[in-house]
Amino acid sequence: MKEVMAVIRINMMNITKKALSEAGISSFTATGGVHGRGKGNVDFKVMNGAQQGYEEAISQLGHEPRLVAKRSLTIIVPDSLVKKTVNTIMDVNRTNKPGDGKIFVMPVLEAARVRTGECGDSVLDA
Repeated sequence: MKEVMAVIRINMMNITKKALSEAGISSFTATGGVHGRGKGNVDFKVMNGAQQGYEEAISQLGHEPRLVAKRSLTIIVPDSLVKKTVNTIMDVNRTNKPGDGKIFVMPVLEAARVRTGECGDSVLDA
């Protein structure tokens, strides 16, 4: 089994949730209030001002980096669903613009259902 961790735009949460559900991936954990940035130094207010031609905004481009609010998803799936999970997230979150997000896949050694004590892949909903 694997953990698929995805960091996505806040406004893409509902469409991602729906797409995962339609793909048969019903269980995940979402964490709101995460902040981060990629390699670009982006302040979206300044960027919008610069695009509109405001010289004050243009002069501020490239200064200290800003952290951007994101959502983090943690999805534990059997090995057989990793590719489907990753592809579903990528398909609905790709805008071909910086900030679309990142996906990480990590091994999970064990899982246990607290209520019943069962262990292994059988505790996963998939």
